[in-house]
Amino acid sequence: MLKSKTFLKKTRAGGVMKIVREHYLRDDIGCGAPGCAACDGAHEGPVLEPQPLDPASSLCPRPHYLLPDTNVLLHQILSVWRPGTWASVASSLRLPGSLETYVEQEQGENANDRNDRAIRVAAKWYNEHLKKMSAENHLQVIFITNDKKNKEKAIEEGIPAFTCEEYVKSLTANPELIDRLACLSEEGNEIESGRIIFSEHLPLSKLQQGIKSGTYLQGTFRASRENYLEATVWVHGDTEEDKEIILQGLKNLNRAVHEDIVAVELLPRNQWVAPSSVVLHDEGQNEDDVEKEEERERILNTAANEKMLKPTGRVVGIIKRNWRPYCGMLSKSDIKESRRHLFTPADRRIPRIRIETRQASALEGRRIIVAIDGWPRNSRYPNGHFVKNLGDVGDKETETEVLLLEHDVPHQPFSQAVLSFLPKMPWSITEKDMKNREDLRHLCVCSVDPPGCTDIDDALHCRELENGNLEVGVHIADVSHFIRPGNALDQESARRGTTVYLCEKRIDMVPELLSSNLCSLRCNVDRLAFSCIWEMNHNAEILKVRFTKSAINSKASLTYAEAQMRIDSAAMNDDITTSLRGLNKLAKILKKRRIEKGALTLSSPEVRFHMDSETHDPIDLQTKELRETNSMVEEFMLLANISVAKKIHEEFSEHALLRKHPAPPPSNYEILVKAAKSKNLEIKTDTAKSLADSLDRADSPTFPYLNTLLRILATRCMMQAVYFCSGMDNDFHHYGLASPIYTHFTSPIRRYADIIVHRLLAVAIGADCTYPELTDKHKLADLCKNLNFRHKMAQYAQRASVAFHTQLFFKSKGIVSEEAYILFVRKNAIVVLIPKYGLEGTVFFEEKDKPKPRLIYDDEIPSLKIEDTVFHIFDKVKVKIMLDSSNLQHQKIRMSLVEPQIPGVSISADTPNMDIDEPERKKKKREK
Repeated sequence: MLKSKTFLKKTRAGGVMKIVREHYLRDDIGCGAPGCAACDGAHEGPVLEPQPLDPASSLCPRPHYLLPDTNVLLHQILSVWRPGTWASVASSLRLPGSLETYVEQEQGENANDRNDRAIRVAAKWYNEHLKKMSAENHLQVIFITNDKKNKEKAIEEGIPAFTCEEYVKSLTANPELIDRLACLSEEGNEIESGRIIFSEHLPLSKLQQGIKSGTYLQGTFRASRENYLEATVWVHGDTEEDKEIILQGLKNLNRAVHEDIVAVELLPRNQWVAPSSVVLHDEGQNEDDVEKEEERERILNTAANEKMLKPTGRVVGIIKRNWRPYCGMLSKSDIKESRRHLFTPADRRIPRIRIETRQASALEGRRIIVAIDGWPRNSRYPNGHFVKNLGDVGDKETETEVLLLEHDVPHQPFSQAVLSFLPKMPWSITEKDMKNREDLRHLCVCSVDPPGCTDIDDALHCRELENGNLEVGVHIADVSHFIRPGNALDQESARRGTTVYLCEKRIDMVPELLSSNLCSLRCNVDRLAFSCIWEMNHNAEILKVRFTKSAINSKASLTYAEAQMRIDSAAMNDDITTSLRGLNKLAKILKKRRIEKGALTLSSPEVRFHMDSETHDPIDLQTKELRETNSMVEEFMLLANISVAKKIHEEFSEHALLRKHPAPPPSNYEILVKAAKSKNLEIKTDTAKSLADSLDRADSPTFPYLNTLLRILATRCMMQAVYFCSGMDNDFHHYGLASPIYTHFTSPIRRYADIIVHRLLAVAIGADCTYPELTDKHKLADLCKNLNFRHKMAQYAQRASVAFHTQLFFKSKGIVSEEAYILFVRKNAIVVLIPKYGLEGTVFFEEKDKPKPRLIYDDEIPSLKIEDTVFHIFDKVKVKIMLDSSNLQHQKIRMSLVEPQIPGVSISADTPNMDIDEPERKKKKREK
């Protein structure tokens, strides 16, 4: 049956357009209930569960189906789903448009009321229809709604209806489910005191008007990890000026949560503040002790140099909440039998969350997931509800799950739909595969990687040509041959964006059959590759370059150490070693030339754990050793990426996927310049070349580690490198590499960006065909946004994994005293780096229940005077390292000053350790 609705619409040009909307109503859609004789054979797609709910419900003793209204379902789902994932759910919340359940919108009826009526009609229809089934089934449909009027109308119409809370409370066999209910509204969950703490958020309409007029600014709220009373808002827009606004104090933060999109009002210039140098963590137990907060805020309001002041503002409204489920631990209330407790998130940028639960004793000492429901004006913390119990704190599996969830790393097993697109085994190269492909299996190709690497992306070769020149090849796994555009495997790879490397685990971007087998360029097996081949002279000058799909057979899979040993050994002169020596010689020339152009050689301490073969606990921790062969591989990967970037941009000027590294603003370098000045050194930062030259000259014969420290600090000044679409940006420059153009081509097993670049290059050389999404710059820009996010989250997850394994290492090692160097000075702390372990930590000088030493902070030098001892950046100190497990919410590596000796501040190296077994003690207590 066809129903249509016609109306007139005025166009922008002033004309009138006739719009006809048609509804096709079917009479052959089944109810979905198995065993329904009336609908036998009419079911399409999924049907209802064969066994309806038969819980111990005091309200609904008969077996029944639940029909929640859209608001209930979305509110409960949205409270535990990440932003952006609910649209697909919302689109599926539709009942069949059949003749018997179709509802037209009545005159004067709004869309929401029409939807409510439609669901009631469907609920009534189901109840009457299911009566026709056999009498012994007694099936019923229960309507669930939190809308008071909707519920009243349903009951008037003879439909059994309850609120979500009423129904869940009736499930007497599962009383814990009530903890998982989302709070209905902020107003309904305000604390009893009624004291107003925060100002009211302006409505969206006023915010939009204010943003349009320039009264307010829109931006992303970013909370500080080091100071819970401070945040920044990055203003959206094209202008570079005043992009960052500082917010200080609870009332100015005004209930915004990290990553929310907010509207801010700039404060008058005489109220501007400088970024705080105080480290403050919210560790109080009294959830509503606002007086203490105000006392701590006064610590922030110290006099600052005029040049240090930044634009300062306050949050006036929330444009978009970006809440997600949060991992963390329960801080059980000291009040006996209390159901109200505080939840402490693992991420220090997230405020504590107040939840109500009857399971506090069982959840204590465990990692749990909690969702935020709202944040009333008179509550110090937001309200939320318990979602899931992950496991015991300190358990490796639990902690790994936490860090993957916290950093939004997709880590579920690949679905059957994805796996169905993998090649069938056994696999071998066929004649069809060799079409548009060169056979390079005769070349002496080898790979050089870290020990234990199974996802080998790249291999190299170098040989002398008859004309005396050198042929150098970089051969990259041809992953795009196996992952075809648009299928489920491609979509999942694009969603994951990157492989994530944890200390003991690898979360693959592509299934293991590809990552560790068919795409991995292992030795002595035929593999498909994408090759970039140069003809060079002996001075590493490129004479020709060509790109080709190829087939290779690697002659050796070497580690960096094995390759270095071959190069250094006078006794080895085989083809592989000769090739490596040629590559190494050219790489040194390439690197020297790159540095002369202004490429930066920065430093970042990386650590490697040695694991116990049985327990898999870390038994040793060392900084990674870098050899010439590391640099050799890096140089040719950089050269291949630059060569490919030029080629794809020539062919696709508007649609090339490139990577850029923006130059840091001058303000980023202030800390580096000041730190160098304190050691009587000058660092120039007007160009990358002047910075590189300054760092090269910054040497101290009496302090050889100083140059490394300067390069580590320079790394902290850098901006994040990002992927972008060439047609959506004008600035292509890569600051760190001093290259006018750059992309990623060399790691398609672990980076989806490289797969897109492979596809672009394949089309450019006529080895593959294009597809619509590849030349849609808007879709490419959206893809880049996801890739940048995934890449950033992968880095954070990797750091979190290193931090956790560092805790495990020092838990077993006990007290350790080591030499360290100061990286930063704060108002109440110093941040130090321990070269032996590549470990960074904070030494605090103000602690609870201890006398406060006399502290004088100078942000100009910068320096911190403690009693009569002055600390500068890069000063050498000695610290004691231990695992502090006294706070179960945030176990941490704790550092205390040993040398220089300051009475009442420094401690002896043999001072007893903290209670490192606190989690185990709590766990045993719980088990008893």
